[in-house]
Amino acid sequence: MSSLSKGAVPFIWPPVYNSLIMFGEFISKLGPTGAGLYGFFNRLLLPFGLHHALNQVFWFDIAGINDIANFWSSNGEQGITGRYQAGLFPIMMFGLPAAALAIWKNAEKRNKKVVGSLMLAAGLASFITGITEPLEFSFLVAAPLLFGIHAVLTGISLFIAATFQWTAGFTFSAGLIDYLLSLSIPIANKPIMLLVLGLVMGVIYFLVFDFAIRIFNLKTPGRDGLMEEAVKQDPSLAENGEGSLGKDGDLNVSNKTKLIYEAIGGKDNIEAIDHCATRLRLTLNDTGIVDQEKIKKSGALGNKIISDKNIQIIIGTDVQFTADELMQMEQEDR
Repeated sequence: MSSLSKGAVPFIWPPVYNSLIMFGEFISKLGPTGAGLYGFFNRLLLPFGLHHALNQVFWFDIAGINDIANFWSSNGEQGITGRYQAGLFPIMMFGLPAAALAIWKNAEKRNKKVVGSLMLAAGLASFITGITEPLEFSFLVAAPLLFGIHAVLTGISLFIAATFQWTAGFTFSAGLIDYLLSLSIPIANKPIMLLVLGLVMGVIYFLVFDFAIRIFNLKTPGRDGLMEEAVKQDPSLAENGEGSLGKDGDLNVSNKTKLIYEAIGGKDNIEAIDHCATRLRLTLNDTGIVDQEKIKKSGALGNKIISDKNIQIIIGTDVQFTADELMQMEQEDR
């Protein structure tokens, strides 16, 4: 990020933030329709990180809604309190895992094993914990049409749940763990119906994603030939004469880490290696030399350059292993 950009942020961000707050306050007065619009824009703004500003209106006390705290304290109106959380459970527990199944189904045969392992891990993370980034970023850049569909379906899910006043809540995210915990809250209303809605949304996600991927030939994971191309461009990645895919077509973690290590410029460009639940958080001397195509070829689910020194790479729930290997490679090179 240039010094000019940094200097502009304090002037640009406040009006953007305030506009999102005003927009959120406006749609909060629209009942179930407002809940649906919130769900749609919550996902649509996710790639830019702006969904957090919108969440402030509905989940916290900026506009007097305070949906999360009121639900968990059972302080509100049954069937109303929790409406800005409930519709996310069918999406995160059923919709996105079904999308992962559709992505695996449409992967090229030689890539099914590696894509299956990635989608299984990402789908389980979404279902159990509500961590959706590995799945959403796997198709956000390569197939933005699918992300648009995902945003629309999320809005529909929140609208339906709010219309019928099916409510549950979360403290972390809309996964199985929070769903089970919320069942004990007195203000929860017909939460079992969210599972029924989830099964319906799961079927819709699978059918719509499967149709869109095939009809529009979308380059979802396993359909772009990037894993094979990585071996062609870098024969040194070959293992046992079979290439980095191995005899079963699987790109193993070590080769993924090696590609990432080379893509970010190796030890000479690394300042710090860290990670969260699903992402590598890297501090580099210069993100301008990062080879983003090579990162993509590694099998990583996505990457985002945050500034001239910081980059985040979406790995998935096995991110700690990749981070450990990066640290080991850096130490061996020093």
